[in-house]
Amino acid sequence: MPGPLSNKFPFTAAQWLQYKNYFKRITVPSKTVLLNEGAVSKKLYLIEKGCIRVWFNNNGRDITFQFFFENDTVASIESFRKKIPSLVTIETIEPSTLWWIYKKDMDRIIEEVLTTPALRDQFINAVFERTFDYMKHFFSFIRNTPEQRYTHLLNERPQLIQRVPQHYIASYLGITPVHLSRIKNKLAKNKPPR
Repeated sequence: MPGPLSNKFPFTAAQWLQYKNYFKRITVPSKTVLLNEGAVSKKLYLIEKGCIRVWFNNNGRDITFQFFFENDTVASIESFRKKIPSLVTIETIEPSTLWWIYKKDMDRIIEEVLTTPALRDQFINAVFERTFDYMKHFFSFIRNTPEQRYTHLLNERPQLIQRVPQHYIASYLGITPVHLSRIKNKLAKNKPPR
């Protein structure tokens, strides 16, 4: 099985033989919508190469909620698990190479994973990590100024700043692109010379 999948799902050789045909590899251009808001999620994606954003429509404005990069899995989790309409749209930002699996096949794998303690723990940890990411992002909107949120991104997620268009970053921070430019200019002026 290819590197990204074997890194994300540490199955035995026998398990890979059983599961490998569940996964399909695709290459898509940037701005490819993988799931529309309101549709039911039937696929989970693993990013081999590229970047994906998750966003929702708020009175005609795109609000970016999360970004995913290489070796991340992405789906509208609530929709995927509960077969309900998705609250978000999932879209590529860059040309991307993805592996995807249908829900019914992922459910079979999850059933077996949950009976293997090491895999079960890894699966549970991955779910909690995503929940913690949501919580941190939510709390940052309550506790921090937009400038503090941007500084945090600079320090904690520099690849996001380097790879994601500024208007998506502004949306993610809950500000306008003009406000983001002002923050960047202010930080650049206050930066000590090298």
